[in-house]
Amino acid sequence: MVTKLSIFILVSLSLFSFGFVASREFGINLNSSASGIEFPQHPSFNVVSSSVNSGCNHVTSTSMLTREEQTSIDSQDKDDFAQPKEAVKFHLRHRSDGKTTEVKDSVFESTSRDLGRIQTLHTRIVEKKNQNSVSRLAKDGEKTVISSQFELSGKLMATLESGVSHGSGEYFMDVFVGTPPKHFSLILDTGSDLNWIQCVPCYDCFEQNGPYYDPKDSTSFTNITCHDPMCHLVSSPDPPQPCKTENQTCPYYYWYGDSSNTTGDFALETFSVNLTTPSGNSEIKKVENVMFGCGHWNRGLFHGAAGLLGLGKGPLSFSSQLQSLYGHSFSYCLVNRNSNSSVSSKLIFGEDKELLKHPNLNFTSLVDGKENPAETFYYVQIKSIIVGDEVLKIPEETWNLSPQGVGGTIIDSGTTLSYFIEPAYEIIKEAFVNKVKGYPLIQDFPILRPCYNVSGVENLELPSFGITFSDGAVWNFPVENYFIKLDPEDIVCLAILGTPNSAMSIIGNYQQQNFHILYDTKRSRLGYAPTKCADA
Repeated sequence: MVTKLSIFILVSLSLFSFGFVASREFGINLNSSASGIEFPQHPSFNVVSSSVNSGCNHVTSTSMLTREEQTSIDSQDKDDFAQPKEAVKFHLRHRSDGKTTEVKDSVFESTSRDLGRIQTLHTRIVEKKNQNSVSRLAKDGEKTVISSQFELSGKLMATLESGVSHGSGEYFMDVFVGTPPKHFSLILDTGSDLNWIQCVPCYDCFEQNGPYYDPKDSTSFTNITCHDPMCHLVSSPDPPQPCKTENQTCPYYYWYGDSSNTTGDFALETFSVNLTTPSGNSEIKKVENVMFGCGHWNRGLFHGAAGLLGLGKGPLSFSSQLQSLYGHSFSYCLVNRNSNSSVSSKLIFGEDKELLKHPNLNFTSLVDGKENPAETFYYVQIKSIIVGDEVLKIPEETWNLSPQGVGGTIIDSGTTLSYFIEPAYEIIKEAFVNKVKGYPLIQDFPILRPCYNVSGVENLELPSFGITFSDGAVWNFPVENYFIKLDPEDIVCLAILGTPNSAMSIIGNYQQQNFHILYDTKRSRLGYAPTKCADA
């Protein structure tokens, strides 16, 4: 049965911003000026670090591993699964706030944000801002620290909840930051790397639930200096700030497209997490020296969050920084959008032994190396699309990723629907129109197409949908993952839209619900297993 759409029907896991795609689709004039923002000379960019421990001292700490040392260890460990690290497990909570938003309005809003996000991701690839940080470090011949100081055992439990309660479509993760730890809700984003929080003094900040983070209240806050090799991992504001003194702070600028961006000081802090031990007891553990942005200027549609937690492939992301704890994989399992508020989705860092034993676990390769110009995103290589057991006549080269970053397909927890480039999308849409029989076609329903009137129909019969990858793997979806039912109108619509040839294709989180999705960067593969996530 097609999943019924609740008040906020399309829940995504990341931030969105409007761009030219939204303008093209909806006639909205959204001229971007983010890249040309002039930031005032505030004290934070030109003062010395207030912390006794500078970033330079941190790099030479004997208790930490450099990138080269970690690489050496990794090369000796020929098989991560032969000597597995303990997994850490988070909960993603889904709940409704009881608002009375019209279903159609929520469709418009979520789709608009998706389209803006697609433009954002594409622009970041083409312009390669915030992307080639590792190559910059290699060019400078510098080392940097990306590992943590201790080994955890047991499973890590934390609360992630739907952003619906914040008036948002994103998923939020509860994080405790600083010493003493203070609670902040951060947006979870697999499409970006930088972890950041709105910080005092907040010169230009969006409204959030709860107070801003104040580094003066934390004894574990440490500024990274502008001379520190870690400072090369972030892009500086434009124009770059001169590095005049040894202990001067490291300014950063990280953008997500158009009006969404964050600017502030790059720093280190302690993140506290709730660890569930093998005996079932709860225990608070601290993850020290997490690189993050202390944002003093922050703009965009963040809907009450205090900041963002990045899970991309780059070295700045939360997942990359914790690889010494859990290895090179993480996974999540998203429940149905209309699930009861007490039902949790799952986010697991490390090897999930139960998932690896799943009889229907499939893998496809992630596109790496020279074929993937952006280090942040998780690319897969599509070969063909199957609708109603028919392999559609879409040229294979349609799905290729060019060396310039044009095209290709990513899997993204931050985009709601799935989006395919226009030539492929038109063929997919036409295939469904030709194969769906017995339901009146609605001609002028906005945005989503095709849509059908299913009033009085209890058991819908709709064509199957699947993706074949270039390595032979096949991903077949249940109908509730690619058709949306809009109540109370008794309308079902295809949950797939198109993007321009110059953009990328995206497998969104609506298509991922009730699949356990595994990101294994060590073996460069994506796993997916059909799972009743509420029972996982």
